Amino acid sequence: MEKEKSINVSTAKISIITIVYNNVRDIEYTISSVLKQTYTNIEYIVIDGASTDGTLAIIEKYKDNIATLVSEKDKGIYDAMNKGLALATGDYLLFLNSGDALYDENTVQTIVEKGNNADIIYGETKLVDENREIIGNRRHKAPEHFNWKSFQYGMNICHQAIYIKRDITSPYDLQYQLSADIDWVIRAAKKAKTTQNVNCYVARYLVGGMSQKRHRQSLKERYDIFKKHYGTVQNWFNHGIIALRLISYRITNGKSRE
Repeated sequence: MEKEKSINVSTAKISIITIVYNNVRDIEYTISSVLKQTYTNIEYIVIDGASTDGTLAIIEKYKDNIATLVSEKDKGIYDAMNKGLALATGDYLLFLNSGDALYDENTVQTIVEKGNNADIIYGETKLVDENREIIGNRRHKAPEHFNWKSFQYGMNICHQAIYIKRDITSPYDLQYQLSADIDWVIRAAKKAKTTQNVNCYVARYLVGGMSQKRHRQSLKERYDIFKKHYGTVQNWFNHGIIALRLISYRITNGKSRE
């Protein structure tokens, strides 16, 4: 059995990976949120899908502060994410895609200081609109304690708010086009021995991504992923609870948010 890697908590290398394709409007916002971090041991990787709208020109303005930049065609978002995963050398990984941002300039420092060297470190997320105005919290609050069963009633940790030790990760499953991140986190959580909620906001999530634009496909993929990990009967029961919670949320709040 491979010996668990020992990490110096105060100097852990954090690999942050940004995936982008033709998003000239938002990419600079994401890059800036990474480069202004007070924590310095960050390996920043940007994977561009051969953008043609000026996105690459913006990225290249910051290339001296980007550890690795790849710009080439890919087979979709998770193929691009796998490219970033293969290039990463950090102790922890975070995927922060174009349009999303770290919550503030001290976010990574907070993750390192409060993460307790856990295999998975996570926190809360604020939702923002296209004008970068905060519009609220996610419908699902991050659980105080987290394991691989924690997603059975919904994805209660935003992908942009979860830091995972690189040595317990594996490539994204490309059979899923919109929800492979859920499967990826669950698989990592099955290997995790420890998790830590830092109990603060760590990400700003831009609403209106592809999973919302192709909502029906996203829901089907999520159902299939939950069925694979939790079983058919348990999945039916869990989705009944999810439906009841969603109805209650809509009654209370007037509309649903991820």
